[in-house]
Parts: sequence; C-alpha cells; structure tokens
Amino acid sequence: MHRPIAVVDAHEKNCLDLCSALERESYPTCSFNALTNLEATIEEDGCWLAILDLDSLPVDNFFFQKIKRKNPALIIIALSSRSYHPELEEAMSTHIYACLSKPVKEEELIFLIRSWGGR
Repeated sequence: MHRPIAVVDAHEKNCLDLCSALERESYPTCSFNALTNLEATIEEDGCWLAILDLDSLPVDNFFFQKIKRKNPALIIIALSSRSYHPELEEAMSTHIYACLSKPVKEEELIFLIRSWGGR
C-alpha cells in the first residue's frame, strides 16, 4: 500500500470532498481539520504529500519550516482563494511546491500529483 496524501482543511466538508476526489483516482488519503494532527503524521512519515487550505488554517513561514525539518521529502500543495500571500513569501519560495486556486480543478491537482510520482 502506498503512503497516503494528507488533506488539511479546517472545514470538514471541504476536506472530505477533496479526499473523495483523490480516492476516486485510487490515492489513499488521510484528512485532518487541525495542523497538530498533520504534524504527528509527518513525524511518523505517514504521508508523502500534504494539501493545505491556506484560507482556513493558521499557517505562517515558521510552520512550514518546522514541518519541512520533520520531513524534508514532504511535498506541499497549498490551496487558496487569494492570489497573493505576502506573509508567506518565504514559504512560497522554498517549501510550497504549488499553490492552486480555489475552487480546485481536480484535473490540475491530479496532474501535479502524477508529475511527482504519484502513479
């Protein structure tokens, strides 16, 4: 079994909808509504990719530095309705591999995942 993709969104419905879309493409997922749960999963090397909703989560540059120290190989995809995040400039340039506009286009997300070796 492949390691899952972590989906983190403070809104449970959004989280479950995205997990369902990924699971239809045969990607195992784990969903979280809080960042602390993601951090524990990363420490256990339980996921290879994390999708985070920047609009609903209290993230900053330090958070991304911390999780990348715990798992340097983790691929991070951010989701946001905003096109610019000046407060996350460092994270966007060094830790976040892609930031997709919301609502997420499933084809675009699946293309990115496949391009990183996700089958």
